[in-house]
Amino acid sequence: MTKAVYSIYVGTYTDTDSKGIYKITMNKSGKFGELSLQAETKNPSFLCFANKGKNLLAINEINSLDGVGSVESYKIGDQLELISRKSSGGAHPCFVTEKDGIVLTANYTGGNTGLLRVDKKGNLSELLDVNQHEGTGTVEGRQDAPHAHSIWFQSNKNRVIAVDLGTNELWASTISDDKFNNAERIAMPEGAGARHLAFHPNGKFIYVINELSNTITILNGESLQIIDNVNTLPKAFEGSSFTADIHISSNGKFLYGSNRGHNSIVIYAVLEDGGLEMIGHEPTRGDHPRNFSLSPDEKYLLVANQKTNNLVSFKRNKKTGLLTFVDEVKAPKPVCVLFEQ
Repeated sequence: MTKAVYSIYVGTYTDTDSKGIYKITMNKSGKFGELSLQAETKNPSFLCFANKGKNLLAINEINSLDGVGSVESYKIGDQLELISRKSSGGAHPCFVTEKDGIVLTANYTGGNTGLLRVDKKGNLSELLDVNQHEGTGTVEGRQDAPHAHSIWFQSNKNRVIAVDLGTNELWASTISDDKFNNAERIAMPEGAGARHLAFHPNGKFIYVINELSNTITILNGESLQIIDNVNTLPKAFEGSSFTADIHISSNGKFLYGSNRGHNSIVIYAVLEDGGLEMIGHEPTRGDHPRNFSLSPDEKYLLVANQKTNNLVSFKRNKKTGLLTFVDEVKAPKPVCVLFEQ
């Protein structure tokens, strides 16, 4: 096998065969190496790096006796070494991100976002603040209460944006003195079920992928006003499907989203005015593509298919944006893939 050039951490659900966080390599041809267990932990369903790649953060998507989940920090080495574990601020956290030592969590069942800090050695602080969301949407059974699904630092702005599937809103706020401040609520199209987002590299546009309506909402990156709403599924598709993840290429020319049910990656060309032109769908060769990621050089796109227990690599044509299947490998209930930079 050609020497590995990519290392990928894999977050999982541990209610079946998985034991925690795994790692896998991929060579320059997009072929996978062996999957190895890095840390035993419960439901590490989302991962991110901290301290410029020296530490790995993971959430435990659980609801403990005191009604919260947790966030963990690890030292990266031959194996992951647990440094600390703290409250995420709410039940069933499903997202974590870090910037300049600030750690933010999104708690799905808790319907809130949490704020902690991580020091240079990877030690997490106690929970510093919680922004509790309020309200409901119109989709019975899915929007009866707040469900914070992700939270993002907006580049070049002192603003963080939480995406709430349950209230069907974006919650924009600032952070100062380790507190959430100046919360502003931006309503999404009725029944959308906002989940994740991607920022255009030029900062002018934000793309929000909506789980319940299978759409992507385009917003002005400054005013947060809605510009357009586009579908993620082929017009002829009649089955049940729910979107999950979204990513944009670093040159801002192509946008990708995952469809769970249609089991595809939707591919768009990004127009000069920020609009989206659908140019294709690539089957994910598995069921329930929850999370996917572009390799650091953007030559490959890697998909985690939750229900079929497999990771799939695709070669990406940088000129056309289209994807070509390369390889697949078994992995137990994978739900997050994170490339080492």
